[in-house]
Amino acid sequence: MDALESFKVADMTVKIYRDEDAESPREWDNLGTMVCWHRRYHLGDEITWKYITGRPHFGSPDEFREWLETSEGKGAIVLPLYLYDHSGITMSTGPFSCPWDSGQVGWIYATRETIRKEYSAKRITKKLRTKVVEVLQGEVKTYDEFLTGQVYGYVVEDAEGNDLDSCWGFFGMEYCKEEGRRAAEYTREQELKADKVMHL
Repeated sequence: MDALESFKVADMTVKIYRDEDAESPREWDNLGTMVCWHRRYHLGDEITWKYITGRPHFGSPDEFREWLETSEGKGAIVLPLYLYDHSGITMSTGPFSCPWDSGQVGWIYATRETIRKEYSAKRITKKLRTKVVEVLQGEVKTYDEFLTGQVYGYVVEDAEGNDLDSCWGFFGMEYCKEEGRRAAEYTREQELKADKVMHL
């Protein structure tokens, strides 16, 4: 596998690779629940809905809308999910400009109970609602990075090309490069300390 980018830190080289075995961020402990319907792609959360609906899943968008009218669904903060499908797929909470290759594919939401528990809040204020919307949008952005292959790893090599350190699962190229640089700088500091001790 060829490196996407590489750069020097002292006499070491940091190489950036695409993480081909990245974990879906929908496996994480998210605030939002992502429910999607698509004929060709399996998107969103791997979940069962019995704890919400008494049924194994929402069989259609209409069933989800009906749930929003129930006592459990009322007050939930809900954002639409749009998918653009052209030489790959990308997701957003806002519609895409191309009407032929895009459309709404589902929703991401957080129930009142989930929000109150997460933020230890008795009521959902306007300020808290804004914060939750930002968190849900962030979750969709991270999931989109996963869908579009923007997950990376770094390898730190010495001057002879031997691996000194590596780490994977960084969402976003710049974040991965920053962490790779920090790892190389830390390795360099440890080498300098060891050399200093040897010459005491």
